[in-house]
Amino acid sequence: MLSKLSQGKSISALLLIAPFFFWGTAMVAMKGAIADTTPFFLAGFRLVPAGCLVLLAAFLSRREQPKTWQAWLWISLFALVDGTLFQGFLAQGLTRTGAGLGSVMIDSQPLAVALLAWILFGEKIGLIGAIGLLLGVVGISLLGLPQEWISQWVDPAAWGATSFSFVPLDLISSLFDNGQWLMLMAALSMAIGTVMVRYVSRYVDPVVATGWHMILGGLPLFLLSDWLETGQWTALTSTDWLALGYSTIFGSALSYGLFFYFASQGNLTSLSSLTFLTPVFALTFGNFFLAENLEPYQWLGVALTLVSIYAINQRDVLTAKLWPTGDTPDSSQALTNSVADRPEGSTMATVAVGLADDRGSES
Repeated sequence: MLSKLSQGKSISALLLIAPFFFWGTAMVAMKGAIADTTPFFLAGFRLVPAGCLVLLAAFLSRREQPKTWQAWLWISLFALVDGTLFQGFLAQGLTRTGAGLGSVMIDSQPLAVALLAWILFGEKIGLIGAIGLLLGVVGISLLGLPQEWISQWVDPAAWGATSFSFVPLDLISSLFDNGQWLMLMAALSMAIGTVMVRYVSRYVDPVVATGWHMILGGLPLFLLSDWLETGQWTALTSTDWLALGYSTIFGSALSYGLFFYFASQGNLTSLSSLTFLTPVFALTFGNFFLAENLEPYQWLGVALTLVSIYAINQRDVLTAKLWPTGDTPDSSQALTNSVADRPEGSTMATVAVGLADDRGSES
């Protein structure tokens, strides 16, 4: 009897970790296949089939389809930001950076969510959150800025030896040729999508919105691929197709489904503390399968970014532990406490909010 209970707990723990494992390893799978395909095609392929699977699940669970123009407007905006822009920047960034480093940059989105929620909704960040934001800015700077800039800043012998030429167009070109910067733009798109969740869920069932936003967000990526790219699938091997299928089925549809299940059980707070596992898995498997290695200052940036993500996600818990008799942040901070923990786009947050609402209405 005890062995069965122990086995059940072990299986539950594995399932709890599974979404973060799938997201991290999906980055590695995408990076491994992208050399034989094109970025926009890869981004669209990851969205559209997964969206169809989500809509199929919504249909089987008899969820209501969007009926008003407001619903379709918010779905379209959500699709543009969290679908087209997020996945487009992500795929383009993967061509210029490693899977592990890219995953760290993507997972920096809770920092932007916290700032946007503070600016737009007046939600408190607190001392722990502010420290987390500061560490995050430093960590992301070490990861996202061009290497030659960092090399001069961290090497005292180079101080004053050369000067930077801040020509606006050259600067913009340098940043958008930098994979980490593109990943940071993907994280910003994801963060804006997270903030949009509040408005989307007012007009449409969030599970249905998830499916439609993946399809509508993926179609422009296929159009861009048809317009700008060639040889999207001619060089793909059977291994590449398996990697694409893994990223779509496991890295999108199945991982979202597992997260949604645990979110519906009231485990959002627990899940938020597991966010850091996504880049850990990506860094580990990227090193193992793709021989990706980081510079020492990049490892420092990774460490600071992961600490900042944990501090932002767990700021209320940490504040309560450090100051048990003091005033703690308002526990009703719905946006940043329930959706800033998600490492793979607003999709997860949208459905998590919807399932939480369903669970609340049933109880």
